[in-house]
Amino acid sequence: MAKVMVVDDAHSELRLMESMLAAGGHQVLTYADGHLVEDALLAEQPDVVLLDIVMPGRNGYEVLRALKRDARTRATPVVIVSSKSQQSDRLWGQRQGADGYLAKPFTAEQLLATVARAVGRP
Repeated sequence: MAKVMVVDDAHSELRLMESMLAAGGHQVLTYADGHLVEDALLAEQPDVVLLDIVMPGRNGYEVLRALKRDARTRATPVVIVSSKSQQSDRLWGQRQGADGYLAKPFTAEQLLATVARAVGRP
């Protein structure tokens, strides 16, 4: 079981991922925007962050760069979960520091496998 932080501005996406992850035995923390992610990450210490890119105000790339710049949060795996699924989107995510990329829509199996890979569990 992993502690998974999910950051997505779409309430329906948050609930979908929360139900899939909980059914897979994970503890889930949900956040509807990227504004307080660093503070929440330091307080909660999740095993992995699932991060949407397209969010109002502070987008996922900005959050990702901030997490990877900070020595306190840099080691926490961050997986981008986005409807932007072109190869160029995946490459850009990697260049920004993402540890993985999951394109929407996805199945529960794909989501659970992505989390397992990110936290280093088969």
